[in-house]
Amino acid sequence: MVAVPYRPAPSPTVADAIADVSTISGYFELGVGPIEPGWRPLTDLPVEQRIADVAERLGTGETRVAASILFQGLAARLWSPAVGAAVAHGLLVDLAPARLHWYPAAGGPLPLRAERPTGWHVADAEDVQQMAEPLYRTVVSGLLEPLARAVQEVVRIAPGLLWGNAASSLAGAVRAIARGRPGLAARAAALGRELLEMGVLRGTGDLVEPAPGQPFFVRRSCCLYYRVPGGGMCEDCVLIDQETRRAQWETAMRVTRG
Repeated sequence: MVAVPYRPAPSPTVADAIADVSTISGYFELGVGPIEPGWRPLTDLPVEQRIADVAERLGTGETRVAASILFQGLAARLWSPAVGAAVAHGLLVDLAPARLHWYPAAGGPLPLRAERPTGWHVADAEDVQQMAEPLYRTVVSGLLEPLARAVQEVVRIAPGLLWGNAASSLAGAVRAIARGRPGLAARAAALGRELLEMGVLRGTGDLVEPAPGQPFFVRRSCCLYYRVPGGGMCEDCVLIDQETRRAQWETAMRVTRG
């Protein structure tokens, strides 16, 4: 008898998994419960206004830079709870745009909420292919591609830059899991690599491990953060020379090891 790869998960089970991974960091947080006044559907996100808000906060007059930083931050918010639940609980959470709500916040990760989250158990949590394909459809096809189109309606920005940002955000979620839940590092990295070989993420960069359980991303594009006043290059930036990159990795690994 062939095992069914996915089976429905009861809403309380999904809520418990979300609550668990929400403790990893603010980017993994996903509120569960009634949608109270002030919360708005994710499909009603005012992208042009959000880009303007980011530009003002960063002190940049370059709309393209603000749009890039906005997209990367939102990609991190959308990847993190989905990847966290998959890696930690073998659970695929339904993050359809119609189910998600957001709340205006002055700074920090964008607050997200789902009233009654649903999802599916994966038959074999060690089989990253079983998780990667539906995760890609949920996050990239369902959430990030519409967001990318909305951003590109506001400002001219290269698709490769946006998908490099999406890949960087995915890798950031993988590293956060490896740092916060070391026992899940190998599974998180394997899932990250599988996703990075799919669709628009293919060719955006490499997820490497200079030491076991220490995943780092090296992207092939730049998010433009270096153009922000007082900004610099991110640790995964294509513009960093190899010697500097390895020194940064060594420092990060020493911090992780405590």
